[in-house]
Amino acid sequence: MVVFAGQGDGRRSMALLWRAVGAGAARAIPGLKPGLSVDAIVAAGVEIADTEGMALLSMRAVGSRLGCTAMALYTYVPGKSELVDLMHDRVLAELPTEYAVTVGWRPAITAWADDTWAFYLRHPWVLRVSQARPILGPGEYAQLETVVRILGTTGLESSVLLRVIGSLFQFVRGTAGVAAEAREAAPVTGVSDEEWWITRSALLAEVAPDFARRFPGLAALEAGAARESCAADVSARDGGPDGGPGGGPGPGEAATPYLAAEARETFVVGLSLILDGIDTAVRRAAEARVSEEIIH
Repeated sequence: MVVFAGQGDGRRSMALLWRAVGAGAARAIPGLKPGLSVDAIVAAGVEIADTEGMALLSMRAVGSRLGCTAMALYTYVPGKSELVDLMHDRVLAELPTEYAVTVGWRPAITAWADDTWAFYLRHPWVLRVSQARPILGPGEYAQLETVVRILGTTGLESSVLLRVIGSLFQFVRGTAGVAAEAREAAPVTGVSDEEWWITRSALLAEVAPDFARRFPGLAALEAGAARESCAADVSARDGGPDGGPGGGPGPGEAATPYLAAEARETFVVGLSLILDGIDTAVRRAAEARVSEEIIH
């Protein structure tokens, strides 16, 4: 389910996001619940989305959690659309905005990417809010400003830097989205990852016995990756006890779903390659500037 931001009263929503004077004040209406506020309503909405998912978010559900009717909420927040905008921007404020660049941009942007990945898994409902129409709130802009400050030290041209930043945001969001969905799959479908893969793999072998001949490149790639993974697991087991790298979950720890683990590996390897590409672009830009100075 995709949720598009900015569908409600634009003026009221923007005023609430930026806390314009009087935006969150309630009209003087007899019988209003004491202590009710925009912040309390947004916090309740976030709790519902975190624990029950966006599908169960409603003004009635928020009111019930706060011990009041849905009608009482409209005095503070016009409706669910505006509430989603406020919730989205509120949780973004959890993310750090300061990263040391004294040792270079690469460690800083790696730390930012790790923090953002973990943020999406804490609040997977955020991934349901479409990026086609941004919230345009301070929390959203603070995150953009954070990455601009880090990568602004690279010296890349503004037009290039804009695309680099967009690529990083979409990469982190995309890989985290796969991990979040993998975590939801078993509870929602009632079928474990192991059961699903065993059943479907057997069926695939049955209906496509010539799979390796039809898709030789893919078959060779998967076989090579399986051998390398097996070798890495043996090496990890030889080097540490269970619960360490490659040793499986420790006591009381839940096993990470297969695709969630795969998404994490994709994130780690992919991020490294993206940063290698940025590094190359930075060096080329620096060399071009030196050449131009020599010419002139």
